[in-house]
Amino acid sequence: MVHRVAVVDDDLCQSKKCGLECIKECPVNINGQECIVLDEKKVSLISEELCIGCGICIKVCPFDAINILNLSEELKSDKIHQYGVNSFRLFRIPTVRRGQVVGLVGRNGIGKSTALKILAGQLVPNLGEYDVEPSWDRFLKYLSGREMKEHFERIAHGEMRVSLKPQAVYRLPEAWKEETELLLKRMDERNRMDEVVETLNLKETLKKKVPDLSGGELQRVAVAAAALKDADLYLFDEPSSYNDVYQRLAVSRLIGDIAESGKTVLVVEHDIAFLDYVTDYVQIIYGEPGAYGIVSGLYASRTGINALLDGYLPQENVRFRDHAVSFGQRAAGETVESEDVVAKYTKLTKSFPSFKLSVGAGTLNGGTILGVVGANALGKTTFIKMLAGEEKPAKGTVHVDAKVAYKPQYLSSEFDGTVDEFFMSTLGTKYSDPILQDILAVPLRMEKLLARKVGELSGGELQKVAIVATMAQDSEVYALDEPSAFLDVEDRFVVARAINRMVKTKGKAAVIIDHDLQVVDIVSDRLLVFAGKPGVSGEATPPLSKEDGMNEFLKRVGLTYRRDVNTGRPRVNKPGSKLDREQKKNGTYYYVSAQRDESATAD
Repeated sequence: MVHRVAVVDDDLCQSKKCGLECIKECPVNINGQECIVLDEKKVSLISEELCIGCGICIKVCPFDAINILNLSEELKSDKIHQYGVNSFRLFRIPTVRRGQVVGLVGRNGIGKSTALKILAGQLVPNLGEYDVEPSWDRFLKYLSGREMKEHFERIAHGEMRVSLKPQAVYRLPEAWKEETELLLKRMDERNRMDEVVETLNLKETLKKKVPDLSGGELQRVAVAAAALKDADLYLFDEPSSYNDVYQRLAVSRLIGDIAESGKTVLVVEHDIAFLDYVTDYVQIIYGEPGAYGIVSGLYASRTGINALLDGYLPQENVRFRDHAVSFGQRAAGETVESEDVVAKYTKLTKSFPSFKLSVGAGTLNGGTILGVVGANALGKTTFIKMLAGEEKPAKGTVHVDAKVAYKPQYLSSEFDGTVDEFFMSTLGTKYSDPILQDILAVPLRMEKLLARKVGELSGGELQKVAIVATMAQDSEVYALDEPSAFLDVEDRFVVARAINRMVKTKGKAAVIIDHDLQVVDIVSDRLLVFAGKPGVSGEATPPLSKEDGMNEFLKRVGLTYRRDVNTGRPRVNKPGSKLDREQKKNGTYYYVSAQRDESATAD
């Protein structure tokens, strides 16, 4: 038996323009029944009881607004919340445990925010009965005999204190325009402000007004504000965004300290290296973005993240993706590149009133991707702008024989029109290029965005548009500044592999700045390592082999990485563990053989 799910995207359904093909072509409608009709908002309304799952309405809809899916009948009893008819629904609820950090990971639009609202008591689950007033009593009855009943009893009775670090930290300046210090003092219910400020390296921001903070500073201030509240449950929604590796380590230490104090912590995160490092357990939300999400069982962090990469959940015996995400096992320094030099630069220097930058000389060959790593505020973006011709070096020269396609770190949504109109105005017919479509646009589901207004896109959707617009250009060098920002874990891997394939297929070159070391590992052939004093001076090495570059960078960070036995993904060793000590002694901070018992040596 199957449970039919029909989902209609209200934003994409344009009945006044489409000719109502879904209604006209539906076999059930043709036979005299009303399976598809228009509701009062002139949006298609589909009867899940009458729908036969033929899929014709999906194919004939010109705006890709309809999705019909078949789920197991058994899931009906696990429906936690549904927003309305033909709308998103969440199955099962995450589990949290006192004194532990639980991670929640899944694609954007899959229900993570809905789950957080329910856990925090901000949304009363309706168990799928969207036309009935929801109540905690009905939900508690549903939870009888389940682990999370006590949690929601405390929520229902107002006994659970919750602190939430929201995802959209860029909205913080709208709520608080005064100095950072005043905000943190107001939040400091645990009298630990000095300690938290020290841990997150926020001393320099205290006298700054919140609207003047950088993205990374905003993120850490939001984390600090959430951590300073006296709560029973702490929810951190994407706490690593905007932060470099050093800052992510600081955030992970703070989150770990909260759990060790006996509090309950849940973290939503897309950087799986960070997620693996900070959590004790992981739950995966899988399903169809915008249609439904199903929360998996609780897994040990390593097992859960490997299941996410494999696309298969062993406890549930469910395959939610038809392919596994794997990490290449070729030698770290091995590159596949031509001898054609597409870009060359001498030693470069650049000076600003309070900052100096020096970059070692290097070349970019066809088929090569140069990864750029280092802390924030060391000049990485300035380097990429010099390469793209947007900044002129004080000393040194950059030689690029053709145009550099540049995707900036901070994205603009000021275009007044749809994504399709934006592509037509900037790319012409280049968006239809078969290689671009096959490698990048189709895997990123760009067709879902074409009819959307650019100004209404989320951060992740805007990032996809910017990446596609950059990679579609006729250029010899593609320069992308933090392409993984705002993307979910699966789209990060899609983008990393797509950039790699396109560069090597076309014999072009690329320069990628990113703080997600998993993405850097997948996409890059060589590395540029930035060091120095953030905001004061930056120094970059010449291009190094990936192995030498990672060893150089991680030695500065003080971390060692190993390869996971099953997936080959890089994993952070616990500081002070046997393997951590061995690798530091041997100077192998990044690559070691995966053929060993990790559990005995790494954790």
